[in-house]
Amino acid sequence: MEEAAKTAKESLDLAFHISNILDTGLDRHTLSILIALCDMGLNPEALAAVVKELQTEPCPLPPTPTVPSPVP
Repeated sequence: MEEAAKTAKESLDLAFHISNILDTGLDRHTLSILIALCDMGLNPEALAAVVKELQTEPCPLPPTPTVPSPVP
């Protein structure tokens, strides 16, 4: 594994460990995306606010399939 990839993996591992200690509920993939967004220049505080908002919203229920009524 090249050195940059190894360093990136170690950094993500550490961030994920800290995330688990803080009980954020973020999985490794989501955390990776959030870190990438911060690296692209997005405001970390704004991202945190969005994540908190999404975590407090109830999940919408999937639509229930409708069964057509039999035609007499």
